[in-house]
Amino acid sequence: MERIGLAKTRGTDRRMCGICGILRLADRPLDQQLIERMTETLVHRGPDDRGTWLDDRVALGSRRLAVIDTSPAGRQPMTSEDGNVCITYNGEVYNFRELKERHRLVERGHVFRSRTDTEVLLHLYEEIGLEMLPELNGMFAIAIWDASRRQLHLCRDRYGIKPLFVQRDRQFCRFGSEIKAILADGRVGRQLSVQALHDYLSFDYIPGSQTAFDGIDEVPPSHVMTIDSSGRVSLARYWEASFQTDEELSEQAAVRRSLELMDRSVQRRLIADVPIGVLLSGGLDSSTIVALMGHHTSETIRTYSVGFHEASFNELPYARMVAERFGTAHREVIIDPARVRELLPICLRFIDEPYADGSAIPTYCVSELAKDEVVVVLSGEGGDEAFAGYETYAAYKASTWFRRVPAWVRRALIEPAIQGLPVSDKKLSLEFRLKRFLGGQDLDPTSAHFWWRIVLTEQEKRDLYQPGIDERYGLLPAVRHFQRIVQESPAPDMLAKLLHLDASLFLPDDLMIKNDRMTMAHSLEARVPMTDPELMEFMSTVPSSLKLPRLRKKHLMRGAMRNLLPRAVLNKKKVGLEMPYSQWLKSELRDQLDRYLSPDRVMQTGLFRPEAIAKLTADHLEGRRDNGRALWGLLNYMIWLELYEPTLPS
Repeated sequence: MERIGLAKTRGTDRRMCGICGILRLADRPLDQQLIERMTETLVHRGPDDRGTWLDDRVALGSRRLAVIDTSPAGRQPMTSEDGNVCITYNGEVYNFRELKERHRLVERGHVFRSRTDTEVLLHLYEEIGLEMLPELNGMFAIAIWDASRRQLHLCRDRYGIKPLFVQRDRQFCRFGSEIKAILADGRVGRQLSVQALHDYLSFDYIPGSQTAFDGIDEVPPSHVMTIDSSGRVSLARYWEASFQTDEELSEQAAVRRSLELMDRSVQRRLIADVPIGVLLSGGLDSSTIVALMGHHTSETIRTYSVGFHEASFNELPYARMVAERFGTAHREVIIDPARVRELLPICLRFIDEPYADGSAIPTYCVSELAKDEVVVVLSGEGGDEAFAGYETYAAYKASTWFRRVPAWVRRALIEPAIQGLPVSDKKLSLEFRLKRFLGGQDLDPTSAHFWWRIVLTEQEKRDLYQPGIDERYGLLPAVRHFQRIVQESPAPDMLAKLLHLDASLFLPDDLMIKNDRMTMAHSLEARVPMTDPELMEFMSTVPSSLKLPRLRKKHLMRGAMRNLLPRAVLNKKKVGLEMPYSQWLKSELRDQLDRYLSPDRVMQTGLFRPEAIAKLTADHLEGRRDNGRALWGLLNYMIWLELYEPTLPS
């Protein structure tokens, strides 16, 4: 295997940045100062350089974080030789050299002024148009203005690693890497989406292409949105995993091939002119990245971990075990309630939306730690969706067995015993898992998967609203997101459909939000090896029976890493990065509940009933029920309302 020095150039321009733009749809002039203001809102995403470009129809902006090749020739936005095509681009395409050769771009007369992947994309579009998108291996949000066709193309990578938001009215179409770039145009209304709130209360994140603001949407992963100068919009999917199951595939061959593809994926993401580190959680995915990274570098690997004083939430002992095994330069940070209180509004400012995944603030803190030494980090998102790592997959399989137990035994003996278990604040406690498991037993597989993931039920949400909210806004049930994806999924069996569902919804709409926004808050580039298209495509062809034999999650990854990782790491149960906020809300963070969920503040929203939220709070504080996730979600929502002051739709 090739070993490279991580700070040695490999002749490319890798850039994380922020992009934005405006397309004129009516007879209104474009404003140079406005595109400058929009671009400036993204300075944290690209502190090293900036650029804007305008013609009579479109204005484009870019902020640049330089990782390789800082020469002026690679600046964005970038135009073609004839000026007909202009591109601004956030991300990395790892196979751009191969594409340059495969499509014979130099032989076809294209003159390259830089070593950038941006310029390859520009000329590739000139040659084959949007047909280039399925060939790209990388993470990206791309905006291409085609002046000859008077079309703006907004393209997003397969798993939504890089964000791309869009807003359109009669005069303009605006887009940006973050919502704040769009809001920089004061003509854009800040009207709250009640449907997005309704879905948020189910998940603690906003699913699908909607955002917290009515009229601002996100380009879906694996899609390209095309807007022409008259305002017509089309949306097309350019890629989907094949799910062509290879029933002849043996377990040994699947282990061997998955190891090969994981190793290749990590190697692809080690090219930079700056130091690279790993966000090491102590879980299997990030530990695997550290182990494979050691195959390709002779330099000391830098690892960064986050932990808690609360034992059931703390994976630092496992992270240290991996760091010691591979001799990494290891650093750690401990999160406490005081730091969380300070960071709650700061993190929401970077996200622009209500978001209550308990891994966001820890990711912010570990990224802050890493930024002092590196500019690029690798992280493990995507491994659970590829290799069947979540408890919900085991729950689905176990439920098929549990239903064979006679109904009278379940109703009379098992269920009363489980419901009688005392409430626990521990991470993934047995009490929590068993009660959740029971709740899904009489549901179809899609609804059960939804039940095992949700925060509040439809009825519980409606009980929180002020009278008439549901009827006034015609709120749709959140389960529709799950149902649509499962119904449309080409996967051959239910477990494969559930994996596809999580890769299509939970991965881009939850995990990638904290991965992108919390690292970019510190101008840190995060690369995600487990989402490599080659790896994900192969895993879509692996039979479900090999991914989850019995109830053994991540069976193939464990097999692939059997001789590389410590046994304790291989065999540990999944914990996941989460904060002990259920416990903290009863003690150190109680003041935040008193402040933001006070009856007066709740009534002022025009959305919630103070007495309903007071009961939710009292039940939690007095130990009758663990409402930590619901209260954490409401707390984040109320802070977001204070920060962004959206208007309630009439």
